[in-house]
Amino acid sequence: MKNDMTQGNIAMALTRFTIPLVLSGVFQQLFNWVDAFIVGNVEGELALAGIGAVTATYSMFVMIIVGFTSGLSVLAAQRFGMGRGEELKYILASFSLVLGGIFLVICGLGAVFTQQLLVLLDTPEDIFQNAEHYLRIMFAGIPFLAVYNTFCAVLRGMGDSRAPFLSVLVCSVINVALDLIFVAGLRLGTAGAAAATVLSQIAMTVYLTAYTFQRYPVLQLRFGRELFHRETAGAGSRFGLPPAIQSGTTSFGNILLQRFMNGFGEQTVAAITTAYRVDTVLLLPIVNFGSGIATVVAQNIGAGRPERARQALKSGMLMIVGVSVCLTLIILLAGEFLIAMFGLTPESVEIGGHFFRRLASFYVVYGLAMAVRGYLEGLGDMTFSGIAGIAGLAVRITASYTLAGVFGQMVIAYAEAISWLVLLLLYLLRCAWKNRRQAGTSNC
Repeated sequence: MKNDMTQGNIAMALTRFTIPLVLSGVFQQLFNWVDAFIVGNVEGELALAGIGAVTATYSMFVMIIVGFTSGLSVLAAQRFGMGRGEELKYILASFSLVLGGIFLVICGLGAVFTQQLLVLLDTPEDIFQNAEHYLRIMFAGIPFLAVYNTFCAVLRGMGDSRAPFLSVLVCSVINVALDLIFVAGLRLGTAGAAAATVLSQIAMTVYLTAYTFQRYPVLQLRFGRELFHRETAGAGSRFGLPPAIQSGTTSFGNILLQRFMNGFGEQTVAAITTAYRVDTVLLLPIVNFGSGIATVVAQNIGAGRPERARQALKSGMLMIVGVSVCLTLIILLAGEFLIAMFGLTPESVEIGGHFFRRLASFYVVYGLAMAVRGYLEGLGDMTFSGIAGIAGLAVRITASYTLAGVFGQMVIAYAEAISWLVLLLLYLLRCAWKNRRQAGTSNC
């Protein structure tokens, strides 16, 4: 089959699958980049800080969706590897309906109680209105992202990472055009940036839905019983809930850390949230290589080829180390320039540069952690992956509060680096434990 990754050269299969994922992620993050770039340069640093102050809150909902659908992707890959591709339409139908409906209700409530959320976050008064306008509108796009990511999960499980890239490309073009009209032209500020993003997300979802049904007739749905398949919903929940809980817990922890960061003032909020915006894009190759490893491993486990699954881990780790070193060099050489593009003051750029230099030194550690995590998730070990992620968050929060007196505002970087070290250790220990359980075989 065209998307079958149980045959041929593993490194080539992993590369072909991962490159569209990386490009998709880059263009997806451009939503935030374009919003921030245009708002920062047109409206100023306070408006940019307003967007940054609600990033963790908005991301919590998005990451729950991404976490759940990452589990669905592994399930889809295993079923595809088993030759049970006809079951993928049940995954698609059941979870488009369930996730879309759940987040429609949740985000409706979020839009109603936006002010109360911002008060709980201790949002600085100078940026409160900008943050409120942005977050309330952004809630409207989350149900569409739930449906979009469900379609992406099934397509990735089939080995098709090109279609999500094309949909994000279409979305990015629309987003840039609308940002220029709403923010630079009509001067609608953060509300205009949010509206541009939501409309672009709707277009992205519509495009991918149409593409999927036209390209893969086997995934076409009929109204009736096919819209919800009980057995598939149960299996999908077992795969999807652990990473969703982990992602949701991590994102909630990020909200607590956002409140912690807000205590350092508007300048630090603008500097570090902008640095994280750049950091998120630069880490996409690492994150997506981890996702690629999970998909290749899952397909091969489904096909009964565990040795090839282990080889995918080894090849993936070597590739991720190389990518991580390159990304570290980029940050060390051009980190401050990348932050300055968003219209920050020289003082904020300096803060962001100090943050970058500390965090980037640990990119290789993060890369190795994502590789081993991808392998474990490809095996279907979603629960441990979720537990490890929550443990890493607990370490990060604890380190942030306990070491603040030592490192000041730079504790945010050191705390995250420590959590990466903990994650890598936990994943390696889990891998070694699985190795001992299988007599005479090696999983790592």
